[in-house]
Amino acid sequence: MDRIALLLVIAGAINWLLVGLLQLDLVAAIFGGQNSFMSRVIYTVVGLGGLWALSLLFRARGRG
Repeated sequence: MDRIALLLVIAGAINWLLVGLLQLDLVAAIFGGQNSFMSRVIYTVVGLGGLWALSLLFRARGRG
């Protein structure tokens, strides 16, 4: 689950990079706009992945 969350966070970060540099929201471009059902699903899944990844900051690190 941690790796899936990390991949989602990376995908979200790349999308925000494109928004910042090129004013291109790739998710919206692929799925028919920011308000389309599929775009909202993708944004939600990426957000949930970000929340999961946030928990990684507070976990005890293993020895080794």
